Amino acid sequence: MKNSQTMHISGAEAVIRCLLAEGADLVYGYPGGAIMPIYDELYKFSDQLRHVLTRHEQGATHAAQGFARTSGKVGVAMATSGPGATNLVTGIADAQIDSTPMVCITGQVADHLLGSDAFQETDIIGISTPVTKWNYQITRASEIPEIMAKAFYIARSGRPGPVLIDITKNAQFELFDFAYEKCKGVRSYRPVPALQNDQVEAAAAAINAAKKPMIVWGQGVILGEAEEEFKTFVESSGIPAVWTILGLSALPTNHPLNMGMVGMHGNYGPNLLTNECDVLIAIGMRFDDRVTGNLATYAKQAKVVHLEIDPAEVSKNVHADFPILADCKASLAALTALVEHKELTEWKAQFAAHMQTEIEAVIERDTKPTKEGLTMGEAIVAINKHTGGDAVIVTDVGQHQMIACRYAEFIRSKSNVTSGGLGTMGFALPAAIGAKMGAEDRHVVAVIGDGGYQMTIQELGTIFQTGTAVKIVVLNNDYLGMVRQWQQLFFDKRYASTEMTNPDFVTIAKGYNIEAQRVTKREELDGAVAAMIASDKPYFLEVCVEKEDNVFPMIPTGASVSDIRLQ
Repeated sequence: MKNSQTMHISGAEAVIRCLLAEGADLVYGYPGGAIMPIYDELYKFSDQLRHVLTRHEQGATHAAQGFARTSGKVGVAMATSGPGATNLVTGIADAQIDSTPMVCITGQVADHLLGSDAFQETDIIGISTPVTKWNYQITRASEIPEIMAKAFYIARSGRPGPVLIDITKNAQFELFDFAYEKCKGVRSYRPVPALQNDQVEAAAAAINAAKKPMIVWGQGVILGEAEEEFKTFVESSGIPAVWTILGLSALPTNHPLNMGMVGMHGNYGPNLLTNECDVLIAIGMRFDDRVTGNLATYAKQAKVVHLEIDPAEVSKNVHADFPILADCKASLAALTALVEHKELTEWKAQFAAHMQTEIEAVIERDTKPTKEGLTMGEAIVAINKHTGGDAVIVTDVGQHQMIACRYAEFIRSKSNVTSGGLGTMGFALPAAIGAKMGAEDRHVVAVIGDGGYQMTIQELGTIFQTGTAVKIVVLNNDYLGMVRQWQQLFFDKRYASTEMTNPDFVTIAKGYNIEAQRVTKREELDGAVAAMIASDKPYFLEVCVEKEDNVFPMIPTGASVSDIRLQ
């Protein structure tokens, strides 16, 4: 929509007006010399555009990710040049592989200094090219409206992702005649392939002929806002459905056709039966190696139907016999109209039998232990109890992440926020801040290990300053637990550099004026979680769990999904 009034303004002011025109009302960032003109304008527009000062630029990107994941909007992060810009890179890479829409704005030295090794000059365009959906360096103020409009369009369209816009300091000061028009398309960029009816018909015929079909869904269902269409497809077809960790929460955990998680620490039945199904229906997922294990043995007996928006993902890892290229909101509706309902009684009974085996061998041990030490599973069960499955659970990376994904209960979508493809330790605390700001009416619980927590622990300062009512649960085993587990199982218990000597986390939290307590005994856990959830303020809970506990089931790296171990 074109701005009816042309204004003669600075490039810095133009950046703010572009953000407002795109509906952005929240920005995460950290100021510095090369982006100071934009921050000066932020000060003037503070009644319209809120800026959250994180304690590290990486925290800004993870917070923007968390905000995007719960709100469905584009997250925005800003930083200065040099180290400010490079500190964004981990979060940008995380957003790229997990398809999170984000626009990052960095300041840059003046254009006449480019290439001179000026103070805090870094080629952030070159550095970020492999991990952005698109990036661009602005050297003239007149470029700002078109490039900003294109940035938001590219970030949110098709398969979403991060965009970085680098703006030289002279472009921020320069005056020009500003007018804004939202981007509606980019030449040679087709974000959403047109649905082909012949693809849908061929896939439907294969599904209707199947005796043992299985659905594997991923985050594409959530990104496509296709939860209702997906649920209708599952129920109309009667086909058992399993999920990747980023797909978690698109279908309620307690849905009778929700059979659990696939992948390295997924459920026993879904992994085993991947290599027994005759038609595998993949929806909005990319066949990551943590899901497939050894590709040479993955679902070789099955015909593969793949519903996907990104052509680059089709037949990249697993050959798609029946690809359907389109937004899954459209393709699911079209497929549902052609797929027949199946009872599949014997097939579903196999999932149930394998789940019973897993309950007896693993789940009872994790969630109802008889041993003295607390388990991570117990903590997740307590959180479920006191949130009714309606909280947003934000996890870091490690054993606690796998346990949370396995045992957390969800009754609505956009409730599971985690670092999937990049596996970024330090993600959860800042992401939880953004997640809470994107879903202010919901409980947001960050579940973190003692290792990842200390990678971004400084973001307690952001919570302190903003008062964001994040609930932080650190499951403390005094180890880098997942690495220690691998060392135990595959490196003859050589625990090289994995034992942590940790500080007093409760005292640290209280230093940031965050209410805090520590749980060391089973009888304390339920009451502590109840008090945490009942609080309307930020809250920190340390749960001291067994030091050397392992996450099972487990598929060893490079093994087949059929080689899943229960112990």
